[in-house]
Amino acid sequence: NKGKFFVYWGGNRENFSKSDIQFKGADYDFTIYDVEAADRPKGWHIDYVNPGRMTIPQTNFKMGYFITDHYSVGIGVDHMKYVMNQNQNVVINGTYPSIYNGNQINNGVLNLSDENFLTFEHTDGLNFVHAEISRFDDFSKIFKINNTDKIQVNLTEGFSAGILYPKTNTKLLGKPRHDDFHVAGYGVAAKVGVNITFFKHFFIQSELKAGYINMGDI
Repeated sequence: NKGKFFVYWGGNRENFSKSDIQFKGADYDFTIYDVEAADRPKGWHIDYVNPGRMTIPQTNFKMGYFITDHYSVGIGVDHMKYVMNQNQNVVINGTYPSIYNGNQINNGVLNLSDENFLTFEHTDGLNFVHAEISRFDDFSKIFKINNTDKIQVNLTEGFSAGILYPKTNTKLLGKPRHDDFHVAGYGVAAKVGVNITFFKHFFIQSELKAGYINMGDI
């Protein structure tokens, strides 16, 4: 593998742990706790390969270089989507307009089903721009594959770190929508995957990645 370049493009699905989100402005400063959110999958769709629309679905892009037979370095973007669930109650603490007391907020619990208080999503991209180092190991023999010039099965593991560059679409307390790309924080992740290479030049790859992101300035 040493000296090889590679590039790939694919789709993804996400699961998010619960988040604490702080909102701060001239006349408000509050935090909502244990907020549930989900991704927004496109399913099997032509947009993944349509040059004019291929940045719309949840996608992954990576390009890299093998520095040894087993190790590669690369840069990439995980284009994810994060949509706050409106059908939930969350604990709220801090300062906010009193008009919402008794309507959407009762005893420190905020009902998000009325979208007049808050909508919050990164649907134009919860973008994880990162550098990665990965290891590849050929384990074709387990499947009794002797001619790896035709097909090769590899186990891959890796670690990545980078920045979060989302475009956040939010409406808060009846104020105008805000929607702007912004360097918002950092992330780290670890992955494990299976790579199947055909005729030495083409491959398909499936990965399971777990990570942590912290966006201190959305």
